[in-house]
Amino acid sequence: MTDFLDEERFDFVNAADKAFIRAFDAEMNRLGYSFRGSIGSGYCWGRYMLIYTRGGEKARNVTARVYLAERGITLRLFLNGVDKHRAFIENAPAHIQEVFTGEYATCKRCHNDKDGVCKFRKSYTINGRLIEKCNGMTFEFHHPELRYLHDYLALYTEFYPVKNPIHQ
Repeated sequence: MTDFLDEERFDFVNAADKAFIRAFDAEMNRLGYSFRGSIGSGYCWGRYMLIYTRGGEKARNVTARVYLAERGITLRLFLNGVDKHRAFIENAPAHIQEVFTGEYATCKRCHNDKDGVCKFRKSYTINGRLIEKCNGMTFEFHHPELRYLHDYLALYTEFYPVKNPIHQ
């Protein structure tokens, strides 16, 4: 990762964000996940993105992305079955709970809503409150901080339990 981030094309990424990316990448590798050495176009999310999948899996389901943009980085986790993890989320620190309970990504009943049904809507209950989020923008941590890395990883492993971690 260090070799990638030292390239001139990443000069727009500040030192704190680079430190977060390096630490996050090392932990993801330890857990058996990788971006496979490929940094892709960020399209509308930023200049570039790292796409994390489980190493060696044929399906290669995306479990996390890090978007690199001039305005900073964003960590996005792909989380399903939120209700199964309700106790964890309700007991998580505020900066973790916020992505589940805050106003960001609240479903606005857009053009995808057909008679109350939308394949992009995530619905779950936290602290007795029904919450509906748009799947296109859910579970994003804008400007993730290195001091919270343990919390992000705890959330990640709650949804993606470690099967065979790689110890370095």
